[in-house]
Amino acid sequence: MLKRTSTSLLNYWQPRYWHVWVFYAWLRAVAPLPLRCKIALGKPTGRFLCALFRRKRRTIRRNLEACFPHLPANELKRLCTRHHESIGIGLTELASAWFGSQETVRQTVRIEGQEHLDAALSKGKGALLFCGHYTALELIHPVLKPLCPKLTAMYRPMDNELMDQIILRARLQYIDELFPKQSVKVLLKNLAGNAVVFYLADQNYRGKFSAPVPFFGLPAMTSTAVSRILKMSDATLLPLYFARLQHSAGYVATIGPPFAGLPSDDPVADTAIILQGVENHIRTYPEQYAWIHRRFKGGPAGYPDIYA
Repeated sequence: MLKRTSTSLLNYWQPRYWHVWVFYAWLRAVAPLPLRCKIALGKPTGRFLCALFRRKRRTIRRNLEACFPHLPANELKRLCTRHHESIGIGLTELASAWFGSQETVRQTVRIEGQEHLDAALSKGKGALLFCGHYTALELIHPVLKPLCPKLTAMYRPMDNELMDQIILRARLQYIDELFPKQSVKVLLKNLAGNAVVFYLADQNYRGKFSAPVPFFGLPAMTSTAVSRILKMSDATLLPLYFARLQHSAGYVATIGPPFAGLPSDDPVADTAIILQGVENHIRTYPEQYAWIHRRFKGGPAGYPDIYA
């Protein structure tokens, strides 16, 4: 289990932490703003940051070109800009989740499909919520907390110690337990205790139990461990989709029913079914997925490196 230390954040005064302190102060300042103001602030912030980090901007464009090859150049350019803005809005949403009022956050998010989560937990075997990396995703944790007897999630420690402590202190407000990504035993123990495990496995993964799985028609190296976890735990897998609505109308979190026929004897096929659900959601809200990640790196032999 990952825990925040008792060390004061003020101990991190060295120059390598100064940029984190600037970000921390910005988040604190943004957190109390109304939703409409946060969105208005987030759009130019995202455009500025993506203009500043050229390599990230190029990754975004290459991902969108690969996944939406039939988009005309002008529409692709508009989609890139909308995604840059979505990244900036996501930072203001992160401020809301970490330093804002949890009750205010819950009032802006509409939950659909809670009955599927309740039915899964009634079996006593735990629930695995499979979700994609969406730019507004940090808001989902305080919303899920009241629905779960115990809410747990995987966590990858940050290289910057100050940033790591800020994240841990923020997320442990509403997540009961954070554990390392490699801790399958801890994951299974939580499911055995009828906990809800927030599970994100839609990004590039080339470790044990990985395979090229179709994503927007391209082979993407993906973890196939979810199929094995379901067999070992007898937990219920539920898809979770999250979206920011237009015109500052709030957000919608949709908990879908269990996937029929999962788990099967083919982990790759199981993972493909799950990713297809994520892909379908992305096609509805394409600017809100985390295209900044190099999803297609390290693909199988015979496929070109789209980031070269």
